[in-house]
Amino acid sequence: MPYVVTQSCCSDGACVVACPVNAIHPAPGEPGFATAEMLYVDPVACVDCGACFTACPVEALQPHTKLSDAQLPFIELNAAYYREHPHADRPILAAIAQRPVVDARGLKVAVIGAGPAGLYAADELLKHEGVSVDVFDRLPTPHGLARYGVAPDHPKTKQVIELFGKIEREPGFRYRLNVEAGTDVTVEELRSSYHAVIYAVGAATDRRLGVPGEDLAGSSSATDFVAWYNGHPDADDVHYPLEAEACERAVVIGNGNVALDVARILTADPDELAATDISDRALLALRDSRVQEVVVLGRRGPADAAFTLPELIGLAGHDDIDVLVEGGVDAVEVTSQKTEILAELAARTPTPGRRRIVLRFHSAPVRLVGDASVEGIEVARTEVVDGRAVLTDDVVRIDAGLVLRAVGYRARPVAGLPFDDERALVPNEAGRVEPGLYVGGWIKRGATGFIGTNKSCSTETVAQLLDDYEAGLLSDPTTAIAPFDYEIDHAGWLAIDRTERALGEAADRPRVKLTDRRALSEAATPVVPRYSAAHAVRPSRSRTRRATAALGRP
Repeated sequence: MPYVVTQSCCSDGACVVACPVNAIHPAPGEPGFATAEMLYVDPVACVDCGACFTACPVEALQPHTKLSDAQLPFIELNAAYYREHPHADRPILAAIAQRPVVDARGLKVAVIGAGPAGLYAADELLKHEGVSVDVFDRLPTPHGLARYGVAPDHPKTKQVIELFGKIEREPGFRYRLNVEAGTDVTVEELRSSYHAVIYAVGAATDRRLGVPGEDLAGSSSATDFVAWYNGHPDADDVHYPLEAEACERAVVIGNGNVALDVARILTADPDELAATDISDRALLALRDSRVQEVVVLGRRGPADAAFTLPELIGLAGHDDIDVLVEGGVDAVEVTSQKTEILAELAARTPTPGRRRIVLRFHSAPVRLVGDASVEGIEVARTEVVDGRAVLTDDVVRIDAGLVLRAVGYRARPVAGLPFDDERALVPNEAGRVEPGLYVGGWIKRGATGFIGTNKSCSTETVAQLLDDYEAGLLSDPTTAIAPFDYEIDHAGWLAIDRTERALGEAADRPRVKLTDRRALSEAATPVVPRYSAAHAVRPSRSRTRRATAALGRP
């Protein structure tokens, strides 16, 4: 099997278009594309041309001869897809509908949100000559979850940012960063200044547990914890008590990919994290951390675990931490590739003194216990009845000083737009709220899918927008939104990027993120000649001196 899709697959779909023999599925437009855990290469049809490797923005496609021992399970994972979903009658080329180029010269669109969904939407629009797109974001930096959501020890997945850089250089593209829609500019002002507005603001909050003790100190959302270790400006002054003796054990509620990310970061070797773009504040805290065990709770059994198989394979391949299953081999019935790997983990013998992640199934939180802060969590065993996980009277206490809930993201209502509170999204038809007003990404479809899923999602939304434009349903702009004093444009973002990369180069890291708004604004402003590395907390004094020297500053 010449080429294999591996863990960092973002489902962008660029490889599908590049493949000359249509050997990569599910393709955009095919059943399962938006929900598949990854894309898969057909071992029979692949002709080893390497076109997919070149097209992949995150280096997920690799020749089978280049796989590490930990990646070898991906060979069977790719092949198994085609045993279950044969594509024997496929055409020679991938059949992906492409909208014909329309005459949209003079079309002005505002995109709210500079994450993957917003940038993919801008890309689709700018394929048409004469279109201009202004991308707004409340943060001083773009790229959304690609910058602040992807775990720092997944650098290949972050490479999609290089693709976004190409989009940013397209004619007609403009950034208006550090400007918050709904606060700095209203939806009415946006609609009078552009032919159309696309909201791609994501899902910024987390779901609640609804159990007693949830608001104790030491209880937090995985959403906030991820923002903290990824250097999000909103989390710049947050502290987690990892150095406390009670934090020798942490509990993560939920067992999706985010839960695995959090557990992995908490148990990772800080020296290895020091080579990533993790926040300096988080790195310092993790160096002092007492965490030895992270228990990951799932309401259902192993077969229904929410994490994807690629993420499980990646976790199982770590040789510096123990990954265990509570209850041992008796807790796992092998019915799938996922449970086969879980059974192998369940049979492992823990290594004394090594940090560990314990996957505990059929477990649901009942109450967080403690006085001023979390001291433990009461967990009920569950049974699946008629497809639902039902709590039993079998309740145990797990001592822990940190509890993180990772039970899903949730969108907030958007000022000036209708909102379905039950589904946590803006009601829409294929992205159209009404002519002139559109949505894309998680605010459109709910918090589902991967980074690359936003590409096909945004393509659908833009198609609706262009249909309305051709039908004469969009009003011409009557005003213009003047630049704000604090606004950051593309040149400002590039200045921030250069500063972070320079700090990173001096510290043998890909970048050192600036984590507070003042530092980011100063770095973005060319008239500030003496940016101080002191604005970013450094992991060591020697690194600070090296970074400052690299920028030519005292």
